[in-house]
Amino acid sequence: MVGYSDYKEVALWIQTKAEYEVKFKYHPVNKPSEVRWTKALNTKKDNAFTATLIADSVQPGTIYIYQVFVDGKIVELNRELKFQTQTLWQWRTDPPNFKFATGSCVYVNDSSTDRPGKPYGGNYEIFESIANENPDFMLWTGDNTYYREVDWNTKTGMYYRMTHTRSLPELQNLLGKTHHYAIWDDHDFGPNNSDRSFWNKEVSKQIFSEFWANPSTGIEGVPGITTHYQWSDCDFFLLDNRYNRSVNERKTGERTILGKEQLSWLKDALVSSQAPFKFVAMGGQFLTNCECYETYTNYGFEKERQEIINFIYDENIQGVIFINGDRHHTELSKLIEENKPTIYDLTVSPLTSGSHASKDEKNDFRIDGTLVGERNYAIVEVTGKRKERTVKVTVKSSTGKTLWTENIEK
Repeated sequence: MVGYSDYKEVALWIQTKAEYEVKFKYHPVNKPSEVRWTKALNTKKDNAFTATLIADSVQPGTIYIYQVFVDGKIVELNRELKFQTQTLWQWRTDPPNFKFATGSCVYVNDSSTDRPGKPYGGNYEIFESIANENPDFMLWTGDNTYYREVDWNTKTGMYYRMTHTRSLPELQNLLGKTHHYAIWDDHDFGPNNSDRSFWNKEVSKQIFSEFWANPSTGIEGVPGITTHYQWSDCDFFLLDNRYNRSVNERKTGERTILGKEQLSWLKDALVSSQAPFKFVAMGGQFLTNCECYETYTNYGFEKERQEIINFIYDENIQGVIFINGDRHHTELSKLIEENKPTIYDLTVSPLTSGSHASKDEKNDFRIDGTLVGERNYAIVEVTGKRKERTVKVTVKSSTGKTLWTENIEK
């Protein structure tokens, strides 16, 4: 799998079936003689035979072809293996246009542990459809696997489930040629609707870091998996809505989803950002006022939601777009107040888990025609000259059929 990309390094991830020495060979796409190697690492059973290696002999704005070596022997894979470094455009050109895919809720059936009855997962061809779009990267917004009851109490169980999902044949093309960034939600953190009380959350965090090659797993002073990256001229803030989350049903005490440290960091980071668009990824819906399930307006979290909105207004922060999943349906929401920055909330769900949608569910901010109740994904394109950037969101079915398109401007 291809992980994060920057100007001078790219992360490459691998998992083997036993303990082996692994490394990657790579070269610029049009210069096969300029061969470079990552350092070699030995995979270990203690971390499910996973390894993240860094390609650090790279130059900005370059596409590379890579090969996998296990115990010194090339592994022949019948698919495209490539990565790219980001382009150094500042003070030189307009920012590069780019596009990314996004989605959430990946359930891969497993008859040995699934509940009886109709399988909950399906339409795995969706990952081939996404790969055919050739996005620059994929942003996974939580429930990227579904821990079952037999999984979340042990490292062995969690490793099994992550490996089971990551091994899906239809997923391999997308993993091998597209950069990947991820956050989690309840099902790939712990049990359903899990929160900061989950006793095994440190193990869960460790396993997340071993299976996703984000720029970091957490930032200094902020507990959890929070991180940040830039692509072209846009900022991406990856939030953790589980590690610090108050218990939903608790009747006393603080009510927080993000926690004090993460909320403070987000505020500072949004103000310091010079990006035309600031994408804020988190596991659950932000704008909707349905007060149902685990939206920000339910279980008493409305005060924190309003605090974030008021902060965006008070600081006049333009171009904020929340991206999330969780809900097993897709919709685009838009908050408009006179003389205030417009705030968007893009929910994209599910990829392969069960789907449903109700037009009767309250959401005063939903843009008409954007509610989707089938398995789907979104392609987000950022284009235009430096001071004229626009965002186009296209939501597609599992087979790649366009369901709706909306344009977003600051």
